[in-house]
Amino acid sequence: MRNLKLLRSSRGPALRGTGYPQAVTVRGVTGTLLVASQASIVEFDPGTAQVVAEASLTAGGFLPEDGGGGVVGLQDLSELDAACVATAGGDVIVVNLNTSQVECVGSVSSGLTSMSWSPDEELVVLTTGQETIVMMTKDFEPITEVPIHQDDFGEGKFVTVGWGRKETQFHGSEGKQAAQRKQPEVAPAAAWDDGRPRVTWRGDGQLFAVGVVCPGGRARKVRVWNREGVLQATSEPVSGLEEALCWRPSGALIAATQRRPYKHCVVFLEKNGLLHGDFSLPPSKDHLQVRALLWNSDSSVLGVWLEGVATEDHLGPAYIQLWQVGNYHWYLKQSLEFGGPQGAPACVCWDPQRPLRLHLVTRDWTPLTYDWTLTTDRSGGADAGVAVIDGDKVLVTTFRQGVVPPPMSSFQLQLPSPVSQVSFLQQPPRTNQLAALTADGGVSIYVPDAGQRADGGVDGFRMVAPPLVLHRTFRVALPPAAPLSLHHLLWLEEELFVGVVSGPTPTGSTLLLLHPDPDAADTLAVRWQTEVGGAVMGVVPCPQTGAVAYQLEDGRIRKLLWGGAEPAVQEWTDGGGRSVSFPTACVQTAVCRVGGQECVLGLTERSHLYAGDTQLASGVSSFAVCGGFLLVTSHAHTCRCLQLDGLSVKGLQAALSSEGGQNDETLRRMERGGRIVTVVPEDTRVVLQMPRGNLETFHHRSLVLAQIRSWLDGLRFREAFLCSRKLRVDLNFLYDHNPQVFLDHLETFVTQLDSPPHINLFLTELREEDTTCSMYPRPPGSPAPPPPAPGLKVEVVCDAVRSTVERLGANRYFLSVLTALVKKAELGVALQKVHELRVNPPAPPAVSAEAALRHLVLLVEEGPLFDHALGTYDLPLVLMVAQRSQKDPKEYLPFLRRLEGLDPPYQRYTIDRHLRRYGAALQHLSRCGAEHFPEALALVKEQHLYPAALRLYPDGPEHLALSRGYAQHLLERREAEQAGLLLWRCGDAAAALQAFAGCCSWRSAVCAAEQVPLPPEQVALLARQLAGKLMEQRRFSEAALLLDQYAKDCEEAISALITGALWEEALRLIYLHNRHDITETNLKPALLEAVDTQTTFLEAQWASFSCHRSRLGVVRQQKKKAGLDLLDEGGADGPEAELYSEASSVTGSRHTHSHAHSHASSRSSKNRRKAERKKLSLKEGGPMEEQALMHALGEVVAAADGMREEVGALLRALVRFQLDRRAEPLQRAYDQVLSDMEAALPEVWPEGPVGGAALLTGPDSTSNSITASYQQQRAMTSQPAADAPAPPKMRTGVQWKLSILS
Repeated sequence: MRNLKLLRSSRGPALRGTGYPQAVTVRGVTGTLLVASQASIVEFDPGTAQVVAEASLTAGGFLPEDGGGGVVGLQDLSELDAACVATAGGDVIVVNLNTSQVECVGSVSSGLTSMSWSPDEELVVLTTGQETIVMMTKDFEPITEVPIHQDDFGEGKFVTVGWGRKETQFHGSEGKQAAQRKQPEVAPAAAWDDGRPRVTWRGDGQLFAVGVVCPGGRARKVRVWNREGVLQATSEPVSGLEEALCWRPSGALIAATQRRPYKHCVVFLEKNGLLHGDFSLPPSKDHLQVRALLWNSDSSVLGVWLEGVATEDHLGPAYIQLWQVGNYHWYLKQSLEFGGPQGAPACVCWDPQRPLRLHLVTRDWTPLTYDWTLTTDRSGGADAGVAVIDGDKVLVTTFRQGVVPPPMSSFQLQLPSPVSQVSFLQQPPRTNQLAALTADGGVSIYVPDAGQRADGGVDGFRMVAPPLVLHRTFRVALPPAAPLSLHHLLWLEEELFVGVVSGPTPTGSTLLLLHPDPDAADTLAVRWQTEVGGAVMGVVPCPQTGAVAYQLEDGRIRKLLWGGAEPAVQEWTDGGGRSVSFPTACVQTAVCRVGGQECVLGLTERSHLYAGDTQLASGVSSFAVCGGFLLVTSHAHTCRCLQLDGLSVKGLQAALSSEGGQNDETLRRMERGGRIVTVVPEDTRVVLQMPRGNLETFHHRSLVLAQIRSWLDGLRFREAFLCSRKLRVDLNFLYDHNPQVFLDHLETFVTQLDSPPHINLFLTELREEDTTCSMYPRPPGSPAPPPPAPGLKVEVVCDAVRSTVERLGANRYFLSVLTALVKKAELGVALQKVHELRVNPPAPPAVSAEAALRHLVLLVEEGPLFDHALGTYDLPLVLMVAQRSQKDPKEYLPFLRRLEGLDPPYQRYTIDRHLRRYGAALQHLSRCGAEHFPEALALVKEQHLYPAALRLYPDGPEHLALSRGYAQHLLERREAEQAGLLLWRCGDAAAALQAFAGCCSWRSAVCAAEQVPLPPEQVALLARQLAGKLMEQRRFSEAALLLDQYAKDCEEAISALITGALWEEALRLIYLHNRHDITETNLKPALLEAVDTQTTFLEAQWASFSCHRSRLGVVRQQKKKAGLDLLDEGGADGPEAELYSEASSVTGSRHTHSHAHSHASSRSSKNRRKAERKKLSLKEGGPMEEQALMHALGEVVAAADGMREEVGALLRALVRFQLDRRAEPLQRAYDQVLSDMEAALPEVWPEGPVGGAALLTGPDSTSNSITASYQQQRAMTSQPAADAPAPPKMRTGVQWKLSILS
């Protein structure tokens, strides 16, 4: 739905040539025009309007000086920097464009009728006067020569399988009479047909087609040849086929023209010669002939050059029509009408480098250049109207009312002549009014019909979009000039237009303000005009200030202030007063507010999007500004929608260059090749057009969320809810957007929805997730709402909705109340309400109990609902629930019948037992009497309900039975002490004694032994057994107490204390029992052995500490050296930077391999311990060697520090027995070890980064090395603290040292 809009038109001064132009082409390198006539070839620069070079063709005798010769072909040869000219006399001439040297490279005696070069300039095809085709290389070496007329069809001849005669074949809907129908005779060529062949190449240069007049019937045919000069196919007989022929560069169709009865058509042929579609040219009162068909280089536009058939006294008008196809419909986008014989075009061509640039030279040697662009003419009003030009019709589609696929439209506007441009009124709210500029210079104004209602209709049909009607028609009072001299028409106010007229030079333009002439109401007169220093490429309105911005061809941007008494032109500046311009000319421009300032956006032909002189993005296919949003489509098949409020130009640039995250609402994928047609204002719809022409409508998530936020801020909850439900936006967003406002206006929410199903849907969608933090993040810069109400969101909202609907009408919103209860997992309360509704049914039209149950069945699965109903102990309600569910009656009816025959307590016990509510079942069973106690005891033992059972049976034989069972259960769980307590309380002292003895609770065991009672010898035996278990647990003091007091064996007690190194307690018993002999036999030898053991242990610990400490120094030195080498080799940005951050311990990595076991370590504690041991391996060169060494050193220090009490007790015992010679070395060695370890702590655990290199500065440092050193230190300090163990703390407050040994 795009129109071909004229960007600029330039008219050069008339060239001083001889005769009239016969051929024109464009030099691909310089962009200049080469024009050939009967006398010379001229090189003309349309940008400067200067003749660059001229070479005579008559000086060498190639063309006669009387002007009787002709040029049949002209080609630019970019490799040779020359031009090739073919003359009708048969000469092939190469003209050097730098030296103007003319050379004849070949000649044909019979003359030449055409010349055509292949697109790659490797081959040239000549047609001769003897009706032959000559093919040569680019060096003019002949390849082949074949007759132009062939009797054979070609290599692609169709195969006939011989299935009977034509009379017996199937002819479809035409019937058998089609077999007897005679084929119409092919009409001969028209009288004005010059009979010359026409040659055209396919875009890839593999095939070329030749249109010739057959010698027999004088009708034209098209033959297709390959590069080797072999005939491939011949067209089917086409009556009225004319001379124009052109192969579509990027397609398989050959365009030609055909004159049919009562109409003139452009037809398309496939490469096999068969017809493939057509379209009709507009009818004309003049008898027109098609001079040529011209495809542009990208095959998007087909030019049709028409001329009136010349008579003796009249040449006839000339037209150039530009056609485009979309959705299999051909649109006439532009029509250039040339009046007068001298102003008619003599030769026309498209620019090969600029696909939408058209060059032509008139008969009076005036060069004209037209630059076009494809743009969408959309209104800025609420109707979202889009106008499409199709010849003398304007197809208008209002997308707010509906999406009408082209070529259809909401309505059509018929005009008297072809339309060149349309413009919607820029004055709100009448922006749906339209002005159409026609090719004859008229301006037609269309406005809505005041008497037509939008909802009116005929025959039961409702009119959704009322059409526009013609209001006024103006003629523009401008001097006659080239076609489309007035362009860039912009309708500012009801009686004010802005337009641009091409200047007298190619680089000049005139800006006009047009208004109705007071003396002639149907004429638009010039109110104000000014010359601008360049060609105007675009004119756009400024919606905020009302000014007009226009762009010049060099990218400069100017502002027209037309609202004052005298219009003025200013430079476009930014907030700092700096002049702003585009780096290159843009084909589409728009004005919007970015960062609080008006900014001009522009899109170039190369798909670069600019905001002034700042490039925002590349690869942009289209963009549109609507309601504070910028929508951009890209060649990567994405559509991005950005809210311009709060965004600066830099922020806009960053947003367009970002890839977008998972919940990025601004980006979405779209179909390949889509372009924006329009965005419906104050809506969420975006309309795209695909390359084929079909439309696609989608709701961009950014527009949807912005519209919903706007509705919620305006308390329009119904619109927000319906939009969210339709477009699948999470309904939690209605609450999460502003929780406090939602709760404060909950009554408004309910009354606006006014629908229990809608409220139920909202409640069922509730969940605890905050969608503004996950799915729909708030836009940057938006104010944060007040904090939500305390508590869980689901419970808060359900309670608030429930209280609101109960206040507004409990009967009407009864289902909403049930939904709120179910959402809060209060299904029992919901069923209780249904039960109350069943007992006390309300009057109609309130909800019945059956309807309420059906609603619950929809919300909850039938199994849980049946169980909850059963838990109410209301059997009729259970039956109703079961009947509304999908359960088989065979499943629940026998069970319900059995329950009906039970006593109420036992019935409830049976129900609870069925529902696995064993606590409640035990409670009901306890009320059934003593006869049911065995069943209760079995239930308690099965479900381990002992604590609850003991509370329900506080005394009596039941309590004793439960206690014994509980004790047995505790013994099975290896909780023997608690089992012994229960058995003691039951009076079973013997069993309690066994329980206490099994868990080494020796005090309770001794008490139980006295309670039994046991004889003294058994008490002594029990004491010895308990003492043995305690010694195994290294509880030597308790074992000695049992042996001394209960076993009466002081020697064993002293031996136990000596074994546990409890020297002072052993001495106490020795002196208590007067066993001094044990001192010499046991105590002193044990002291000496302990000295040796402690000394050996200290030596081993110090050796281990020294070894680990030295290795740690080596590791850190290697790391430091590796870091310095890295700095010397290129810094943190060099190729080894990654190795430094991810290598082993030598390069200082702490986390590269730490994640290797992250998944496996989460399986079990055993695997975690194994992974931790593997991670802290002391293997040299390991990835975590430094951390492992620090961990091992910490363990050594902790073990040495933990010996303080033990060494102190040993020293005191040695001194008591005058063993100072053994005590002094031990104290000295231990003190030295502690001092050395404490002194080494800062070295092993430094306060700064471990192994970090110092910041390198000085005269030999460079900026790269200093930066890399700084980054290295930052990387080291940013390592996680969990990798490096904390330094151990030494207990300096423990007094172990004896001063008498110092």
